[in-house]
Amino acid sequence: MTTFFIADLHLSPNSPTRIQLAIDFLNSKIKKTDSLYILGDLFNTWLGDDIVPSEFAEFISTLHTLSQIGIKTYLMVGNRDFMMGKQFAHSIGAELLSDYCLLDLYGTKTLLMHGDTLCIDDTSYQRYRLWSRNKLLQWCFLHLSANYRQGISDKIKQKSAQQKHYKSTMIMDVNQAEVSRVMKKFNVNQLIHGHTHRPAIHQHDTGSRIVLGDWEDEISYLQCDQQQCQLIDYRVTRN
Repeated sequence: MTTFFIADLHLSPNSPTRIQLAIDFLNSKIKKTDSLYILGDLFNTWLGDDIVPSEFAEFISTLHTLSQIGIKTYLMVGNRDFMMGKQFAHSIGAELLSDYCLLDLYGTKTLLMHGDTLCIDDTSYQRYRLWSRNKLLQWCFLHLSANYRQGISDKIKQKSAQQKHYKSTMIMDVNQAEVSRVMKKFNVNQLIHGHTHRPAIHQHDTGSRIVLGDWEDEISYLQCDQQQCQLIDYRVTRN
């Protein structure tokens, strides 16, 4: 048995090369596995399950094929595609996960997260996250026209990009005390997450923390089986 984990692909209609990279990955790697976990930010923007860019059609079809051949796919939303819902998950035959997901990974009690809630030093983002996950606001957003939704999304991303220039690297990374608190709360000795775009395997007093890498020009994934978990990322290899 083999389990794959990926996150932060940030697929966009304007990035056909990355979309094709994802399709090739699914066809070459995932068809040889038992299950695939996507831990957030599969898409760079998601305006609602009723608006699916045609540029994603082949990729979505490839995902759906996985479920048809018996590969279980699990989907978690991130900070970019948090408007993704059960409708899309159902369309690809995937199970939509909550923000905190417990998993028995070959005998190791493991917590899966996107990772943004661990970055508590970034207070402005945490405020944004709080109101953006409000169900009433999301309902209102989904009842706007596609153009209005796109306009709001563009303004949010522009503001976020501007704020990053004034934030330190440390602020945008996880808070170590929060990592320990969450792992103790869920009584796990392994945590897998993405979001920070800093692929690595860290050892904490509470256990191991595996950070999935984002996708630029190359793939990044975690492959686990009965013997080990291996983080495949060119940045990790070079280090």
